[in-house]
Amino acid sequence: MGDPRGFLKVRTRRELAERPIEERIKDWFDVHAESGLQPWTREQAARCMDCGTPFCMTGCPLGNVIPEWNDLVRQGKWEDAYNRLSQTSNFPEFTGRICPALCEQACVLGIHQPPTMIKNDEVTIIDQAWELGYVKPLPPQRLTDQTVAVVGSGPAGLAVAQQLTRAGHTVVVYEKDDALGGLMRYGIPNFKLEKGLIDRRIEQMEAEGTRFRTNVEIGKDISWDELRDRYDAVVVAIGSHVPRDMKIPGRELDGIHFALDFLPDATRRVFGVKPVNDITAKDKHVVVIGGGDTGSDCLGTSIRQGAKSVTVLQIMPKEPTSRPDNQPWPTFARLYQKTTSMAEGGEYLYNTDSVNFVGSEEEQSKVTIEDSATAEGFVADERGHVTGLKIVNVAPGENGPFTRQPGTERVIPADLVLISVGFLHPDTTTLVDQLPVELDKRGNIARNDNFATSQDGVFVCGDAGRGQSLVVWAIAEGRSCAAAVDEYLSSEKTSELPAPIKASDRPMMLPR
Repeated sequence: MGDPRGFLKVRTRRELAERPIEERIKDWFDVHAESGLQPWTREQAARCMDCGTPFCMTGCPLGNVIPEWNDLVRQGKWEDAYNRLSQTSNFPEFTGRICPALCEQACVLGIHQPPTMIKNDEVTIIDQAWELGYVKPLPPQRLTDQTVAVVGSGPAGLAVAQQLTRAGHTVVVYEKDDALGGLMRYGIPNFKLEKGLIDRRIEQMEAEGTRFRTNVEIGKDISWDELRDRYDAVVVAIGSHVPRDMKIPGRELDGIHFALDFLPDATRRVFGVKPVNDITAKDKHVVVIGGGDTGSDCLGTSIRQGAKSVTVLQIMPKEPTSRPDNQPWPTFARLYQKTTSMAEGGEYLYNTDSVNFVGSEEEQSKVTIEDSATAEGFVADERGHVTGLKIVNVAPGENGPFTRQPGTERVIPADLVLISVGFLHPDTTTLVDQLPVELDKRGNIARNDNFATSQDGVFVCGDAGRGQSLVVWAIAEGRSCAAAVDEYLSSEKTSELPAPIKASDRPMMLPR
C-alpha cells in the first residue's frame, strides 16, 4: 500500500469508454473504445486500501491476492503483477472481461464509496503481460508416464488440462465442436469476448504439451468406457447444457428456439463457419424470454443481425440500484446493471410472464393491439410459425411467487422467440449408459470432496458437477480438480500443484 490515503484522494471511479452505439452495432468487435491501460489506471489502483481483512479475496473463488497486484499496478510493475496474478488464475483475460466481479461486490471500500476497479486492473495486467512478452509456455521439467483425458474445452476443462500438463502428465482434451473454448467460443458473443483471446491461450497450452482433439464427441465417436480404458484418469468437464424449457400452449410452433441454438451460429457466421441451426434475427420481431446474461447476449446479437424489434421478458421485478437491506455487504447483492447490449436498444419488460405462443388468426383476433407501430408486420401465419406471444403482468402473490394480474393480458409480435430461462443439468445420457456414474438429485454428476465420481479414476469439475455457474468458478474448480487428479495419480504425492479446495467449500457470501 504505497499511498495510505489513496482512497481518500481519489473518490471517483472511472469506467472504460465504449464505442458509439451506432458504430459498434454494425460489427462484432469489442464494444470498448479503449484498453484498460489509461492515464488514470495507476491512480485508480491506488484506491485499494490493502485492508487488514481483504474481503475481495474471499469474494473471489480463485482466491486472487488482489491487494498485492493492485499495488503493483499502482507502481506500474507489470511483470511482478502478472507473476502474482498467474499464481492463482490461469486465464485472467477471460475473467477480467466476462466475470461479474464478485470481488468488487465484497470490496471494503464499497461500503461507502464505489469499489476498487479490480476487474479492470486484472484485465490490464494480463493484456500488458501479453503485449510485453511476459506470457510464455511453461512446459514441465519432467514427464510422468501417466495420461489424462479431459472431456470438454470450456474454462474448467482448459484449467484442469493446463495444470495437469504443467505437472508432467500427458493430457488430451476432447471437444465435440469444431473449435475449442466451450461456451466461451460459441455461447458468448464476440463483442463481449473476442475469440483471438482463446486462440492464443490454446497456442500456449499446445506449446506446453497439451493435446487437443476437436470434432470428437465422447459417447458417440469414442465410447466413455473405451476412453476410461485408454487413460489413467478421465476428467468430465462437459458443462451444463440441457436447457430449461417452457411448457406452455403453442410451444410446438416453428420459430421458437433455445438461446444456445441461436447464439453459436452468430459466432460461426462471423468466422466463416457454416451455421448448424441457421437461425437469424434479421428483419424479425424478436422476443427473448429470460433477462439474464444470456438474454442480454441474445439482445446484442439480434440488434447486430438487423432485427426489427427486440423485447426481453423478465418475470422478476427490476433489480434495485443500491443494496437492499436483506443483502448487506459483503454478500453478493443482485443489483440493476445496464449491460452494453441493453444500452444499444430493445425493450425490457419486467414483472411479465408468458401465457402462450400465438400462431393462428383465431388466437390473434382475441387480442386488440393498441400500438399500430408495434404491430407492423404482425401477420398471422397459418403454416405453423409463431407470430406472437401472449404475456401478462405478474405481482408477488400469497399462494405462490407470482400472481397474474387480470386485465393485463396482451400479445406482442414475435417472428422469433428465444428461450433463455436457464439450464437444468449436463447431458449425461451416453455417460450413464456407457460408464455409469451416480447423479445428484438435480441431475448433475455426483462427486465427493475430491471431485471424484462413483467410478474409479473418473473426476468431474465445473458446471457438470456444480450446476450452471460462472466462468470464475469453472476455472477455480478446474484448478482444484487438477490437484485432486494429480494426487490420485501420484503414489508418492510429491506434486507441485496446490492442495485441492474441496468441492463442498463455498464462501458463504457467494450465490450458488
